[in-house]
Order: sequence, then structure tokens, then C-alpha cells
Amino acid sequence: MTGCKAMAASLTPKLKPENKPERHPPGTGQGANAVDALNPALAGIHRLFSASAPLPLGIAFSGGADSAALLLAAAAHWPGQVHALHVHHGLQAAADDFVRVCAMVCAEAGVPLHVVEIDAHHAVGQSPEDAARRARYTALAALAARHGLHAVLLGQHADDQVETLLLALGRGAGLPGLSAMAEKFERGGTTFYRPLLQTPAASLREWLVQNQFPFVDDPTNTDERYTRNRIRARLLPALAQVFPHFRETFARSTRHAAQAQALLVEMAEQDMGTVGRPPLIRALQCLSRPRQANVLRHWLLLEGATPSAAQLEQLLHQVAACTTRGHRIHLKVAAGHVTRLGEGLHYSGLAGNC
Repeated sequence: MTGCKAMAASLTPKLKPENKPERHPPGTGQGANAVDALNPALAGIHRLFSASAPLPLGIAFSGGADSAALLLAAAAHWPGQVHALHVHHGLQAAADDFVRVCAMVCAEAGVPLHVVEIDAHHAVGQSPEDAARRARYTALAALAARHGLHAVLLGQHADDQVETLLLALGRGAGLPGLSAMAEKFERGGTTFYRPLLQTPAASLREWLVQNQFPFVDDPTNTDERYTRNRIRARLLPALAQVFPHFRETFARSTRHAAQAQALLVEMAEQDMGTVGRPPLIRALQCLSRPRQANVLRHWLLLEGATPSAAQLEQLLHQVAACTTRGHRIHLKVAAGHVTRLGEGLHYSGLAGNC
């Protein structure tokens, strides 16, 4: 393979021939061990799968630096047990270049590559990023099921985690948002893992450049029309100057938030055993206002509705005012309505009568 290229955006510096390290396909021979031992993605794999791993598994492989380093680490750690899954969004002209680089890397690593094309265009009123993300996870889950894979590993790293936290802070999110990205979650019947959430992006890129592995730079990552890109370009360098270890400390805060959120969910499940599902109004009124908010939010989430802070506050006010049989409740929440039905609350996607 020729020198390392960050395709579709810019070329990374090439090492001079006399300084270029000897490479072998990952997972084969002593040369691979010497190079792959330095791959920073291996630390995340060892940390997340210290005991066992759900093999065989897939790597969501975009062709970018993060997923390329993860793919090569996984191929070296689990020879013959790794598949590369590439989602072709069809949203930009460079997408075909991404596929070619993915095929090049997978051929040298001895990893089968599965490519699926999707329509990731967003509907009116829908966030383009959210539409692409939902379509990507659906496609990855379908690919994993089709090829008998027990899990899919994602390449989101420590910088992505910081960006997610800052986005959540910017919109005034609660604990679920401040927990940022989970290391493990399920979507479409498939378990997804993020082993690189404690790994800085720069270390992954530096390893690839040093060892002359090709990867692509998505040109949309520098488009500052997107808030996440502005955070990456402007805020992260400033944070590094003021808080040199911000990746580690911010990650610690997201873990604290996730632990606190887990406790709130556990308490909500206990309180739901008391107030019922759907919840009875008088039983709700016996709880403190914070516990009412917690169990009502949990109930609505189970019903498929995510209430805004204002909607939840108004619902709490109505529950407190509900002291007579004739008191009506009819509130818009998410895409539906919460109404009073007898002695309890009812959620429906359509307007109902009390």
C-alpha cells in the first residue's frame, strides 16, 4: 500500500521511505504485533471486553480515522471474528471515495466488508443529523442480523463525547442528556458498543499516519454551519488551553450523570409500582413533587413520549390542582395528550375526552 492518505479533504504528511516502518497485515506475524501494540484503540477494547466479547462482531466502518483505527485493532485482537459494516449515505459526491478506501483497508486487514446504501434524506421539520443517525443505526442493525453478528462496535471517541456533552449543556438538558453517549445500548435488536469514548481523536489519527494506513476525512466535518463542527473547531482548542485534561474530567462528569440517571430510573420503577401504570392521581399526590416529576417522566417515556420541561411542569401543576372529581386534565405532551380518565391519567396520540 502506498503512503497514508486522508482522502476527500486533504493529504496527511507522508513519511520518508527511510523512516517508514515495516508493516504486515494486522493480525499476522510479528510485524503486525509490533505495530498494533501501539494502536490506542486496543486500550478501549481491552477495557470494555476484559472478560469476553460477543463474537463474531461488526465494526461500523466509515473509512474515517476513528473507525479505521478501531477496525485494525479489532482485527488484530480477534482474528477472523470481525466484519466491517459500511453505510453509504449517498448524501455527498465523496461517498464513493469512502467505499474505495474502506475496501482497501479491509483487503489488507483480511476483514470482510459489507456495504449497504440507504436514503438518509431528512423529512420536513426533521434534523438532517438526526435523520442520518437513525437511518445509519437501522442499517447497521440490519447488516449485523443478516451476517449473524452478535454486536456492532462504533468509533465515537473522547472528543465526540465532549462535543455531545457541550451540545446537551447548550440546550439545557437534564441528566439523560448530560450522560452523553452510553458505552453500550441496543437498537433494532442489536447491541452497540463504543469502546473509544476515553480515547482522544488525535491519538487515533497520529497512529494511522505514523504507520501509513489510509483513511478518509469527511469534508462535512469542517462545515461550521453545523453546531458540532463549530464546537470542534472553536471550543475544543480553547478548552485545551484552559483545562488541559478536559477530556478526562468531562468524561468523569458524564459517568456521574449516568449513574445518577440510573438511580432515578430505579426509583421511578419503584414508584410506578405504587402509583400504577397508568398512574393514579391520588397516589401521585402522596409523593414529593420531584418524585412525581420523575415517575411521570418515566411513564411518558414508556408511552413513547418525551415531555419538555414546560410540559412536565404544567402536568405537575394540574395533578396538584386535581382535588375534585370534576377537574379536567387535557395537556399537549410531545405528539399526544395527557388526559384525566376516571381516577388516573391517560396518554394518547390523539385528543381524548376526560
